[in-house]
Parts: sequence; structure tokens; C-alpha cells
Amino acid sequence: MPIETNVDMRAYWPRWAEFIHNHGLGSLIAWALEAAGPLALLGAQAFHFGSPLLRPALSGATLEGLIDLLENDDERCSFVAFLREAGKA
Repeated sequence: MPIETNVDMRAYWPRWAEFIHNHGLGSLIAWALEAAGPLALLGAQAFHFGSPLLRPALSGATLEGLIDLLENDDERCSFVAFLREAGKA
């Protein structure tokens, strides 16, 4: 079931940002998301294709949130800004 609203989609952001920053990947992930542009859509399709293999590691809602993030340019840019702000705290 896809995530319907930005509020639902953004509910995962703090947990994702914490995981990313705990592993020292904040700048790299932010850069990759900014540089991805149209390739992010291909990444989303790859996650759709690989979802049967990823479901044991990621919950269905988390995976759908990640896919939605990659498919939506505005949300991707907002997440990059959120990720950078979370890194300053």
C-alpha cells in the first residue's frame, strides 16, 4: 500500500537521518540525492523490482516511503535539506 501523504512519508525521515548520520554518510547521501536527478526514478524502479528481496530487511511501509521519496523530486529535495539540518544538530 503506497504512502498517501507527505506527512506519512516524512514520518520516517528522522529515523532515516539518524541511521545515515550514525554511519557517517550524511554528506554522501545528500550529494547523491541531489546529483541523482532523473536517475532517482530509475533507483525507485530498482527498489520496486528488488522489493521481494528487500522486504525481509525493510518493512513494507519503509520501502514504499523510500520509493516515494525517490519518485518525487520535491520530496527528495526536502529530505536533503532535512538531512543537512539534522547533521548540524
